[in-house]
Formats: sequence, structure tokens, C-alpha cells
Amino acid sequence: MAEMPFPERNEEVRIEPEGLDGLLGIPDGATGIVIFAHGSGSGRLSPRNNHVAAALRRAGLGTFLLDLLTQNEERDRRNVFDIDLLASRLTLATGWIGDNPRTSGLVPGYFGASTGAAAALTAASHLGSSIAAVVSRGGRPDLAIDVLPDVRAPTLLLVGSLDGPVIEMNQRAYDALKTEKQLFIIQGASHLFEEPGTLDEVVRHAADWFNAHLRPPTPPQQG
Repeated sequence: MAEMPFPERNEEVRIEPEGLDGLLGIPDGATGIVIFAHGSGSGRLSPRNNHVAAALRRAGLGTFLLDLLTQNEERDRRNVFDIDLLASRLTLATGWIGDNPRTSGLVPGYFGASTGAAAALTAASHLGSSIAAVVSRGGRPDLAIDVLPDVRAPTLLLVGSLDGPVIEMNQRAYDALKTEKQLFIIQGASHLFEEPGTLDEVVRHAADWFNAHLRPPTPPQQG
């Protein structure tokens, strides 16, 4: 089977009036798009998330890497941990995807890392079934513990086996989620998944999860 073509480069976009910069990549035939929620002050140029995004595009998924904060906002470290602010920016990005003629037909999901996972789950709790899936990589979903019972999107929590405290935090979040869910421990991985092969394992699990869930609704059968 021939490989599905995909863009070698992302398209630079900006969401106004907030002035949020993003990188949009849509492979041919994509039915879903993964919106990235970066954590700890990271942004659209994050090497790890760009590695994941490129692999997801090769798997046939659209990707949208977005700076959730402006440069001025990043100077105030409190904003990096303002989950409600970050979630509001994700909601804004989701609306932008829905309004953009090129992407309006794509089913959205979220990929969150670190505090971005809490923002993704918070936004998903507000948007209900509009968000088809969430994946958390080494995330802090516990920071959204109060809204986790309201999340309807199927949620995959990925944590490194060497990331002890975060495993416990994810277990608490897993217990609070009432939707379809899975907690997977990636052996030999620390918090940043820097060990050889561990980030690629994240990609495999994330691609499988998104491809299983980011699908257009099946039209009702006639007759």
C-alpha cells in the first residue's frame, strides 16, 4: 500500500484578535485533527510535540500546534499554570478549526502534555461531545480533577514508569473520569520521555487512540 501523502511543512497561522500563533498541517484524506495543548510554558515549536505531530500526520491525522499564550503573557509565570486561561484558548482554537473552511469537516481531539493535559480535559469538559478524544502525555490531569466527571471524550493517559509521583496523579485522575478511558504506563520512560524509543511508543498509542475515535459520525441507515 502506498504511503499517504502528508505536508512536509506546517502552515503558519494566527488566531486574531488574541494574536495566537499556530502551525497547521493537514494530510490528504484526513478526517480528524489533533489540537496540541502544550504545558509548562512550551509552545508550537516544542521539539517533542512536533515529533509527535509529524508522526500523527504520517498516520493520516491533521495537527494544530498552537501557542496558548502570547509572548507578553508568557512573561508572567502565573499564566503558565492558569488552567482556565489555557482551556479558554483551546476552546478558542477549536472554534477556529470549526469555522475555517479547510478544517471545518475534521473531527477534533486534544493532545495535552504536562499542565496542557489539564487544560485539554477542562476544555473537553466544557465542549462535551464536540471533542472526540483526548490523549495526555506525562500530563497533570489531576489539576482538572473537579471537572473530570464531566468529560465525555474518550481519554488515554500515558505516563512513564520512572515518573512515580505523576503516575499517582494520573491514577487519581483515571479514577475520577467517567468516560471511556485507559491508563498506560510506558516502561523505562521518565517524565519527558527522553529515553530511546519511549516517545515513539507514545506516538503509537496516541495514533491508535485518535484513529479509533476521530471519525465522522456514521449516517443513519435508511429503511
